Amino acid sequence: MDYRKHIAVFPDFPKKGISFKDISTLLEDPVAFHFCINDLAELAIKFHPDVIMGAESRGFIFGSALAFKMNLGFVMARKEGKLPGHNLKVSYALEYGEASLEIRDNALKNGQRVLLVDDLIATGGSLNAMAKLVRLAGANPVGAVCVIALKELNGAQTLDIPFSSLVELPAGC
Repeated sequence: MDYRKHIAVFPDFPKKGISFKDISTLLEDPVAFHFCINDLAELAIKFHPDVIMGAESRGFIFGSALAFKMNLGFVMARKEGKLPGHNLKVSYALEYGEASLEIRDNALKNGQRVLLVDDLIATGGSLNAMAKLVRLAGANPVGAVCVIALKELNGAQTLDIPFSSLVELPAGC
């Protein structure tokens, strides 16, 4: 499927110079969304994950649907301050700011094989943060998959785990 037809682009959002890739239109189309999850599962299977982890918030959509499809559990990497109890936290730089992700300190088991999922990779910040969280928890990040990879930002090259995406799009407006 040509996913580019199902991704809206908003220049200068959330600030000037950023070209926001909106997956809302892909999610609204049941056929495109179904194909997307099936195609992500095809990318994911080679990693033999025990569990899927997705970043808040759009990674929750794709990660939980993928976990369901693959009959695996799903771990939410939440934004800072959203989880009660004892948590592990990693801060990272975004292409337009800074953020932190947290998981419960008991969300993963020692040695578990964790596949990281998000809607998009730009600079690689959120996927690298998730990989650090997985390692802090004593588990093993085995790979990462996204729907979209932004070509010029080379985020996949910042990862120390294998990466696959369904489509590459230009980063600029």
